[in-house]
Amino acid sequence: MEWDRRRAAGGPLPALYGMPLVLKDNFDTADLPTSSGSLTLRDLRPAEDAFVVARLRAAGAIVIGKANMTELAYGGTSVSGLGGQTLNPYDLTRTPGGSSGGTGAALAASYAVLGTGSDTGQSIRSPASACALVGIRPTHGLVSRRGVMPFSPTQDEVGPLARSVADAALMLDVMAGTDPRDAATLDADDHKPLSYTDALGAGHLRGARLGLLTAFLGRDPVHAAVNSVVRSAVGHFTRLGAVVVPVGIPGLDELTAGLSLMHLEVAAAVGAYLKGHAGRAPVRSLRALLARGDVHPSLRAGLEADARVRNGPGSAAHRELLARRDELRNAVLAVLDAEGLDALVYPHQQRLVVPVGEEQIQRNGVLSNSTGLPAVTLPGGFSPPTATAPRGVPVGIELLGRAWSEARLLTMAAAYERAVDPRRAPAATPPLIP
Repeated sequence: MEWDRRRAAGGPLPALYGMPLVLKDNFDTADLPTSSGSLTLRDLRPAEDAFVVARLRAAGAIVIGKANMTELAYGGTSVSGLGGQTLNPYDLTRTPGGSSGGTGAALAASYAVLGTGSDTGQSIRSPASACALVGIRPTHGLVSRRGVMPFSPTQDEVGPLARSVADAALMLDVMAGTDPRDAATLDADDHKPLSYTDALGAGHLRGARLGLLTAFLGRDPVHAAVNSVVRSAVGHFTRLGAVVVPVGIPGLDELTAGLSLMHLEVAAAVGAYLKGHAGRAPVRSLRALLARGDVHPSLRAGLEADARVRNGPGSAAHRELLARRDELRNAVLAVLDAEGLDALVYPHQQRLVVPVGEEQIQRNGVLSNSTGLPAVTLPGGFSPPTATAPRGVPVGIELLGRAWSEARLLTMAAAYERAVDPRRAPAATPPLIP
């Protein structure tokens, strides 16, 4: 290869040279099928790589495979008709979160160094939390979504998953930037620093102001393990020089209730994607895909209901939800400004990731997915060990900031990671080299 020859000659190498990369299977690849977990789409081979996949390859990353996901990204458990149920390496009775759970499990098990995810609800941050990883949902418009099977174009974002802040920041360096064919990203280059890694090594938390969003903490016995990790994390933030203040967002329950646009947008979004692969995809609409009868049984009823939605994009109901998203965004920014905060901090989900067969509830992804503001999820700690989770179940801490504040969020996350070293490998996957 050209890079190997360049390396032998002592020349410069690209930023991700030789790093193994696993892709969520809704990222288009010209050399591998892109199924989105669907048996119907198992042989769909796109004509070209997704924008970010092309950039990652050009930066030297080596795609070693595609990872299972919740079929069509429809939920948070990482089960699909094509790939079955992905298990969590930390507790094989639990899911790895989702919908990017195959990527999360692969990275937690050290099958790859880098991974991609898409996040419509919380699908990057959920496996980051459940698998002790770093996940970034970027500011809306920072990273192109072109070539990634959509779910809700208003809410969809794509971003990195990795085992360290530095690796996630390296990936974001490559993935972020203007794509002339994704209009949302036209200003991305204006907001991107030279490198998201520049301040990581020298970064600190002294003087940082963090707002602990108390409404995102549960109050029942089932929440005890997560709350214990949050208390410990707040103690670490404080010890490292940050000021952590409890905060609330007035009317938060009302602002976030029923706010998702996904059910109004999925049929149109999936249909547009399939029509864009005419001649390669065997169907041209969500209804036609469902008519094949091979969608995972646990997802069928919900997808069929969404396929029947009539008041989709452009409808009065859709416009009302867009206006409500602006209200929530303004409320979040008002709290950040009033308290002089660098970020809000909270657990990504209020209870541990669920056992296989249950639906994940009480996740806290709404602030980012309904405002377009960036969020970084990082390992916070673990629940107490059990027979099925000998090292405990991971708990993720989330930092949410103002638009284009990824560099600041990553700097604070790196300072926490460096001082606390919160990640440990799962017992189910021993070292590749004894």
